[in-house]
Amino acid sequence: MTLKLWGRASSGNVQKALWALDELGLAYEHIEAGGAHGIVGDASYRALNPNGLVPTLEEDGFVLWESNAILRYLAHAHGGPLALPEAPHARALIDQWLDWQATAFTPAMRDAFLQLVRVAPEKRDPRVVEASRANSERCAALLDRHLADTPFVAGETFSIADIAVGLAAHRWFQLPLEREERPNIRRWLEGLAQRPASSAVLSLPLT
Repeated sequence: MTLKLWGRASSGNVQKALWALDELGLAYEHIEAGGAHGIVGDASYRALNPNGLVPTLEEDGFVLWESNAILRYLAHAHGGPLALPEAPHARALIDQWLDWQATAFTPAMRDAFLQLVRVAPEKRDPRVVEASRANSERCAALLDRHLADTPFVAGETFSIADIAVGLAAHRWFQLPLEREERPNIRRWLEGLAQRPASSAVLSLPLT
Protein backbone atom coordinates (compact mmCIF):
# COMPACT_ATOMS: atom_id res chain seq x y z
CA MET A 1 0.00 0.00 0.00
CA THR A 2 1.32 3.39 -1.01
CA LEU A 3 -0.03 6.64 0.41
CA LYS A 4 1.10 10.05 -0.86
CA LEU A 5 -0.04 13.49 0.24
CA TRP A 6 0.77 16.61 -1.75
CA GLY A 7 0.58 20.03 -0.14
CA ARG A 8 2.57 22.54 1.89
CA ALA A 9 2.38 21.85 5.60
CA SER A 10 1.57 25.50 6.33
CA SER A 11 -1.80 25.16 4.58
CA GLY A 12 -4.72 24.70 6.95
CA ASN A 13 -6.37 22.30 4.51
CA VAL A 14 -3.23 20.20 4.20
CA GLN A 15 -2.90 20.16 7.98
CA LYS A 16 -6.28 18.40 8.20
CA ALA A 17 -4.97 15.50 6.14
CA LEU A 18 -1.63 15.39 7.96
CA TRP A 19 -3.36 15.25 11.33
CA ALA A 20 -5.73 12.51 10.18
CA LEU A 21 -2.94 10.40 8.69
CA ASP A 22 -0.94 10.67 11.90
CA GLU A 23 -4.03 9.98 14.00
CA LEU A 24 -4.41 6.73 12.08
CA GLY A 25 -0.72 5.87 12.39
CA LEU A 26 -0.43 5.36 8.64
CA ALA A 27 2.85 5.41 6.76
CA TYR A 28 2.79 7.99 3.97
CA GLU A 29 4.98 10.16 1.79
CA HIS A 30 4.43 13.89 2.20
CA ILE A 31 5.37 16.00 -0.80
CA GLU A 32 5.52 19.74 -0.13
CA ALA A 33 3.60 21.50 -2.90
CA GLY A 34 2.03 24.90 -3.42
CA GLY A 35 3.29 28.37 -2.59
CA ALA A 36 7.07 28.64 -2.74
CA HIS A 37 7.32 24.88 -3.31
CA GLY A 38 5.70 25.08 -6.74
CA ILE A 39 4.60 21.76 -8.31
CA VAL A 40 0.88 22.62 -8.38
CA GLY A 41 1.23 24.26 -11.79
CA ASP A 42 3.00 21.29 -13.32
CA ALA A 43 1.10 19.22 -15.87
CA SER A 44 1.77 16.06 -13.88
CA TYR A 45 0.16 17.58 -10.79
CA ARG A 46 -2.77 19.03 -12.73
CA ALA A 47 -3.42 15.54 -14.03
CA LEU A 48 -4.02 14.54 -10.41
CA ASN A 49 -5.80 17.71 -9.29
CA PRO A 50 -7.07 19.92 -12.13
CA ASN A 51 -7.76 22.73 -9.63
CA GLY A 52 -4.04 23.18 -9.02
CA LEU A 53 -4.74 23.38 -5.29
CA VAL A 54 -3.72 21.38 -2.23
CA PRO A 55 -4.09 18.90 -0.67
CA THR A 56 -4.18 15.92 -2.99
CA LEU A 57 -4.14 12.35 -1.66
CA GLU A 58 -3.15 9.26 -3.63
CA GLU A 59 -3.55 5.73 -2.35
CA ASP A 60 -2.70 2.81 -4.63
CA GLY A 61 -3.69 4.77 -7.73
CA PHE A 62 -6.85 6.29 -6.23
CA VAL A 63 -6.63 10.09 -6.26
CA LEU A 64 -8.72 12.44 -4.14
CA TRP A 65 -8.74 16.19 -3.56
CA GLU A 66 -10.74 18.53 -1.28
CA SER A 67 -9.61 18.40 2.32
CA ASN A 68 -12.88 17.39 3.97
CA ALA A 69 -13.46 14.71 1.34
CA ILE A 70 -10.01 13.37 2.24
CA LEU A 71 -10.98 13.35 5.93
CA ARG A 72 -14.15 11.41 5.15
CA TYR A 73 -12.28 8.95 2.94
CA LEU A 74 -9.62 8.23 5.53
CA ALA A 75 -12.30 7.71 8.18
CA HIS A 76 -14.25 5.35 5.90
CA ALA A 77 -11.26 3.46 4.55
CA HIS A 78 -9.11 3.14 7.65
CA GLY A 79 -11.45 3.56 10.62
CA GLY A 80 -9.43 3.24 13.81
CA PRO A 81 -9.73 6.32 16.05
CA LEU A 82 -11.47 8.13 13.18
CA ALA A 83 -14.07 5.44 12.47
CA LEU A 84 -17.41 6.95 11.58
CA PRO A 85 -20.44 6.01 13.67
CA GLU A 86 -23.05 3.66 12.25
CA ALA A 87 -26.01 5.68 13.51
CA PRO A 88 -27.26 8.04 10.76
CA HIS A 89 -27.87 10.93 13.16
CA ALA A 90 -24.38 10.71 14.67
CA ARG A 91 -22.78 10.57 11.23
CA ALA A 92 -24.90 13.47 9.99
CA LEU A 93 -23.68 15.66 12.86
CA ILE A 94 -20.08 15.05 11.78
CA ASP A 95 -21.01 16.07 8.23
CA GLN A 96 -22.82 19.15 9.55
CA TRP A 97 -19.74 20.46 11.35
CA LEU A 98 -17.42 19.62 8.46
CA ASP A 99 -19.65 21.66 6.17
CA TRP A 100 -19.91 24.50 8.70
CA GLN A 101 -16.13 24.76 8.91
CA ALA A 102 -15.81 24.88 5.13
CA THR A 103 -18.73 27.21 4.38
CA ALA A 104 -18.94 29.47 7.44
CA PHE A 105 -16.02 29.63 9.88
CA THR A 106 -13.05 29.48 7.52
CA PRO A 107 -14.58 31.84 4.91
CA ALA A 108 -15.43 34.31 7.71
CA MET A 109 -11.80 34.63 8.81
CA ARG A 110 -10.20 34.39 5.36
CA ASP A 111 -9.91 38.13 4.74
CA ALA A 112 -8.51 38.81 8.21
CA PHE A 113 -5.94 36.07 7.70
CA LEU A 114 -4.88 37.36 4.29
CA GLN A 115 -4.69 40.97 5.44
CA LEU A 116 -2.82 40.29 8.69
CA VAL A 117 -0.53 37.48 7.55
CA ARG A 118 0.00 37.87 3.82
CA VAL A 119 -0.36 41.63 3.20
CA ALA A 120 2.29 44.19 4.17
CA PRO A 121 1.15 46.44 7.07
CA GLU A 122 1.09 49.60 4.94
CA LYS A 123 -1.21 47.94 2.39
CA ARG A 124 -3.78 46.51 4.80
CA ASP A 125 -7.38 47.65 4.72
CA PRO A 126 -8.73 48.00 8.29
CA ARG A 127 -12.33 47.86 7.05
CA VAL A 128 -11.74 44.48 5.46
CA VAL A 129 -10.08 43.18 8.62
CA GLU A 130 -12.93 44.45 10.81
CA ALA A 131 -15.65 42.92 8.63
CA SER A 132 -13.86 39.59 8.70
CA ARG A 133 -13.27 39.83 12.45
CA ALA A 134 -16.95 40.53 13.11
CA ASN A 135 -18.07 37.60 10.96
CA SER A 136 -15.54 35.33 12.63
CA GLU A 137 -16.69 36.42 16.09
CA ARG A 138 -20.22 35.33 15.24
CA CYS A 139 -18.93 31.92 14.25
CA ALA A 140 -16.72 31.68 17.34
CA ALA A 141 -19.65 32.62 19.59
CA LEU A 142 -21.79 29.89 18.02
CA LEU A 143 -19.06 27.30 18.48
CA ASP A 144 -18.35 28.35 22.05
CA ARG A 145 -22.02 28.03 23.00
CA HIS A 146 -22.15 24.60 21.40
CA LEU A 147 -19.05 23.35 23.19
CA ALA A 148 -20.49 24.32 26.56
CA ASP A 149 -22.58 21.15 26.42
CA THR A 150 -20.38 18.64 24.61
CA PRO A 151 -16.77 17.45 24.97
CA PHE A 152 -16.25 17.21 21.22
CA VAL A 153 -17.77 18.99 18.25
CA ALA A 154 -20.02 16.14 17.13
CA GLY A 155 -20.74 14.58 20.51
CA GLU A 156 -19.02 12.40 23.07
CA THR A 157 -16.28 11.08 20.80
CA PHE A 158 -13.35 12.65 18.94
CA SER A 159 -13.97 12.66 15.18
CA ILE A 160 -12.80 14.13 11.91
CA ALA A 161 -15.09 17.10 12.67
CA ASP A 162 -12.77 18.01 15.55
CA ILE A 163 -9.82 17.99 13.18
CA ALA A 164 -11.46 20.33 10.65
CA VAL A 165 -13.11 22.71 13.11
CA GLY A 166 -10.19 22.48 15.56
CA LEU A 167 -7.68 23.65 12.99
CA ALA A 168 -9.96 26.53 11.98
CA ALA A 169 -10.42 27.59 15.62
CA HIS A 170 -6.69 27.29 16.29
CA ARG A 171 -6.00 29.53 13.30
CA TRP A 172 -8.56 32.07 14.55
CA PHE A 173 -6.88 32.27 17.94
CA GLN A 174 -3.46 32.72 16.33
CA LEU A 175 -4.45 35.78 14.29
CA PRO A 176 -2.89 38.99 15.66
CA LEU A 177 -6.10 40.83 16.50
CA GLU A 178 -8.36 41.45 19.48
CA ARG A 179 -11.15 38.95 20.01
CA GLU A 180 -13.67 37.88 22.60
CA GLU A 181 -12.51 35.23 25.04
CA ARG A 182 -14.14 31.87 24.36
CA PRO A 183 -13.53 29.60 27.35
CA ASN A 184 -15.25 26.55 25.95
CA ILE A 185 -13.28 26.67 22.72
CA ARG A 186 -10.08 27.16 24.74
CA ARG A 187 -10.85 24.13 26.89
CA TRP A 188 -11.63 22.01 23.85
CA LEU A 189 -8.50 23.12 21.97
CA GLU A 190 -6.33 22.38 25.00
CA GLY A 191 -7.72 18.85 24.99
CA LEU A 192 -7.08 18.42 21.27
CA ALA A 193 -3.50 19.62 21.76
CA GLN A 194 -2.92 16.66 24.09
CA ARG A 195 -3.44 14.24 21.21
CA PRO A 196 0.03 13.23 19.92
CA ALA A 197 -1.11 13.35 16.29
CA SER A 198 -2.08 17.01 16.60
CA SER A 199 1.29 18.28 17.82
CA ALA A 200 3.01 18.66 14.46
CA VAL A 201 0.28 20.78 12.87
CA LEU A 202 -0.81 22.80 15.91
CA SER A 203 2.78 23.91 16.49
CA LEU A 204 3.18 25.45 13.05
CA PRO A 205 3.17 29.25 12.68
CA LEU A 206 0.70 31.04 10.42
CA THR A 207 2.25 31.82 7.04
